[in-house]
Amino acid sequence: MKIVLRSVFTVALMISLLACSKTIPLKAVDYVDLERFMGDWYVIANIPTTIEKGAHNAIESYRLDDDGSIATTFTFHDESFEGKLKTYRPRGFVQDESNAIWGMQFIRPIKADYRIIYLDEDYSITVIGRNKRDYVWIMARNPSISAQKYDEILGMLKEVGYDVGEILQVPQKW
Repeated sequence: MKIVLRSVFTVALMISLLACSKTIPLKAVDYVDLERFMGDWYVIANIPTTIEKGAHNAIESYRLDDDGSIATTFTFHDESFEGKLKTYRPRGFVQDESNAIWGMQFIRPIKADYRIIYLDEDYSITVIGRNKRDYVWIMARNPSISAQKYDEILGMLKEVGYDVGEILQVPQKW
C-alpha cells in the first residue's frame, strides 16, 4: 500500500511541477529603446491566434504616440498572397521601466500579456512571448532570417517552455 501511495504522490508531484513550469514568468529582455523598436516588423513565424491562421505577408507595425501608448497596425493577406487584406489596430501599453513588458489591447479593457523576450542588439530580430506560452511571434525587419538564426530562436523558445512543434512559419513573398 505504501508503494502505491508513494507512486501516486510522485506522479501528482510531477504533474504539479510540469503545470507550474508554464506559469513561471517568461523573462523579458532587460531594456527596449522604444524609439528604435518602432516601425515595421515582418512576422517570420508564430503560434497563430485565431485571426492569424492562414496569414500571408504578415506585418506588425508600431508607432509611439504622445501619450506613451503604442499604436499598432497588424496587416496580412488571408489564406494566400492574393487573399483579402486584413487589418487590426490594437494598442500597446508599456507596463514596466524596461519597456519590454506591454499590455496589448484589442478589446477594452482587456490588456493581453505581451513580452519582448528576445531582441537582437541591432533591433533586426525580435521574439514576442506570453507567460502562458500559448502564443509567440518571431519577427524581423526583413521578410526572412537565416535558417541558423531561426533554429537558434526555436531552441531558446523550447528552453523557456514553448512547444516548438506548434510554431508555424508565416509565408512572406515581396
